[in-house]
Amino acid sequence: MVHRPESVGDSPDMSVDPLAEIVTLLQPSASFSKLVEYAGRWRIHRDVEGKPVFFAVLEGECRMVSRGRPPIVVRQGDFVLSPSTNDQIIESIDAPPHGVEMRPIEIGEGRFRVGRPGEPVNLRMQVGLCSFASPDAALLVSLLPAMIVARGEPRLMLLLQLVGDETRQARPGRELVLERLLEVLLIEALRCGTDTIPIPSVARGLSDDRLVAALRAMHARPAHGWTVADLAAEAAMSRSAFFARFSRIVGLPPMEYLLGWRMALAKRLLRTRELAIEQVAAQVGYGSASTFSTAFNRHVGMPPMRYARALIAG
Repeated sequence: MVHRPESVGDSPDMSVDPLAEIVTLLQPSASFSKLVEYAGRWRIHRDVEGKPVFFAVLEGECRMVSRGRPPIVVRQGDFVLSPSTNDQIIESIDAPPHGVEMRPIEIGEGRFRVGRPGEPVNLRMQVGLCSFASPDAALLVSLLPAMIVARGEPRLMLLLQLVGDETRQARPGRELVLERLLEVLLIEALRCGTDTIPIPSVARGLSDDRLVAALRAMHARPAHGWTVADLAAEAAMSRSAFFARFSRIVGLPPMEYLLGWRMALAKRLLRTRELAIEQVAAQVGYGSASTFSTAFNRHVGMPPMRYARALIAG
């Protein structure tokens, strides 16, 4: 549900879920999912090039270290999701400060081992890597938490098992099923997990009892002519207090966030090639095609018509 008809006098639909809309626009797809066993003292240095990675701890515990973030210890029953991770170290609890870096060795279909031969296994994790097909992935990921840890959530384990089963099979409709499973997996992790790093994000805004109403209103009615005063009224706050709180917790000023969301929607509508520029402009809150084209060009770096033609050529 990305765009909806709007009637004069409609009130914002508070059932709209901004996280679900963001994840849907991200278009997640699975690269792989594998079971990894870890033995003895070990350390793995992962460079996943910004791709989202997730771990489900099936047995044991380990420490995760990411650049600019405090280390965290994850244990059996924990699920970890990093929507964007460029540099990450995973190590045994008793790993020395330096050395013992290792690489996983495949020991069977979908199974890998880390550690010296003969040493007892002390950790088992289901590890997955996915990618986001959306051209606006960087913008959308920036709205999500840096790292989410969910503890003791059986639903996540079940979903991860389904993802793992599907990645190892060649059933008809495999890619579509994986896309839907990953959407549900990401949404479930975002709504039941905690952001271990208190950095600004839309997820933090949605957990704020004042800002959530304004965020839902923007997502429910992107075509509405919102002002900061209107959004402040949705949040039952003064204009200045709302502006400061939104900027601090979400990480962007309210109108900049709204612009980014409208442009993401506009790109999606242009990719469908079903609407004229005037119709796209109206769907994302612009009164004329020229005003929309100016804003789109400033934000994207090319006019919407050229963006649409580039999609056809590509």
